[in-house]
Amino acid sequence: MGPNPAMARAASYGQRYRQKIHTPHPTATAQELREKFCIPLPENPTDGVDVIDRLIEAAEPGLVGNTGANFYAWVMGASDPVGVAADWLTSVWGQNAAIFQCSPAAAIAEEAVADWLLDLLDLPRQSSVGLVTGATMAGFVALAAARSAVLARFGHDYERDGLQTAPLVQIYLSDDTHVSNIAALRHLGFGEANINRIKSDDGGLINTEDLETAMSAHTGPKIIIGTAGHINSGGFEDFHELARLAKLHHAWLHVDGAFGLWARVLAGKDELVGGLEFADSWSTDGHKWLQIPYDSGFAIVKDARAHKRAMDISASFLNHSPHDGRNPTEFNLELSRRARGFAAWAVFMALGKQGIRDLVAGHCQSAQLLAERVAEIDGLRLTNAVLLNQITLTVTDAVFDADAATQSLADELNAAHSVFVKTADWKGRKVMRLSLISKGTDNKVTQELANSIATAWMNVRPQFEGRNASLQAI
Repeated sequence: MGPNPAMARAASYGQRYRQKIHTPHPTATAQELREKFCIPLPENPTDGVDVIDRLIEAAEPGLVGNTGANFYAWVMGASDPVGVAADWLTSVWGQNAAIFQCSPAAAIAEEAVADWLLDLLDLPRQSSVGLVTGATMAGFVALAAARSAVLARFGHDYERDGLQTAPLVQIYLSDDTHVSNIAALRHLGFGEANINRIKSDDGGLINTEDLETAMSAHTGPKIIIGTAGHINSGGFEDFHELARLAKLHHAWLHVDGAFGLWARVLAGKDELVGGLEFADSWSTDGHKWLQIPYDSGFAIVKDARAHKRAMDISASFLNHSPHDGRNPTEFNLELSRRARGFAAWAVFMALGKQGIRDLVAGHCQSAQLLAERVAEIDGLRLTNAVLLNQITLTVTDAVFDADAATQSLADELNAAHSVFVKTADWKGRKVMRLSLISKGTDNKVTQELANSIATAWMNVRPQFEGRNASLQAI
């Protein structure tokens, strides 16, 4: 049997695709994509090479260039080529990484990744780690463990009795928390009656005095959700204070660290990451800063028994022997699951400890450089203290209709099809968000982005200055 032609065609195309520079914007409309994808299903089989060619033709115009260096719209990552190669092998091997006996190699690869992760992030080594789809599911898994654990502290067996007769769990988070935390809580059976939204500061973080007041007003089981790396500001909670309050109230402290948790690998960031190690659980992504191909996330729980209790999937046909390695199903929700450990193992190995440090440090340095350049542009201002890799900027209030001007600035940048940026409404105004996290986004690329911002603003500004002049004339 010779090489499979469809696999050979896909591999050849993949090499060419990643070597080319692509526009970061899709070029096809939704209707144009439907005309390629939404066709009648053939009655008879189609040649595999033809299928791959038609898939490429249909998909490529609708792809977003987040694997390139000029994608800044969201915190996504660029899929490291070594990880992509390992991900190809994952599909070639076709393993179901549910239990050890389904795929011993997949299970042991996850063991290795879990150990490396805890070492890199300097988190409690007894913690358990679930390899999940991303930080959203990682938060769900960790908060499921939290739900069971805090109810048990007050005499309620969640696994036996469910939520119907449980005492009310009080949950405390910033009123500017990431929406994925709210989604996880809702799917775990919590509603607005459980959630205490604490007023946030300028960085979107919890006001700890207000948190202490709110927690003191309640008795019973409690969970605190803190942020390490706010999606807009890049800011970090005061985790020493959050940990103190959690201990005082017998609460569970969970850290949403989708990308910010990786600041733990850097020296000199203690003022940001200090106290994180005192939390009970952490959620983070692999596909963001580490550039592991989608999907990749890590649910980390200090109490492995609480983690396993919350995720338990057991049956006699899910065989286990005393000398087996870990069963991945003990740490995540899936029984049919991709062997995520292979790509994660490959990227960790390819980068090494120093490579990971350099990757994170490089983006932080580039963000500082960009912040300095933006500060020099008259009419624009930063709306966050640049602590990590996130920048938000806006047009100053001196310009008429600053929100519209900010949107026009983003539109002008996107119109050139060389960069991909997005705006958001934050703290009562329109801001442009810039996430520097793709592997190729270095100081040279950042200087080019700063030049593009300056040029775009020079083109947009006269429109709004003209409106100012008209208003003053009236």
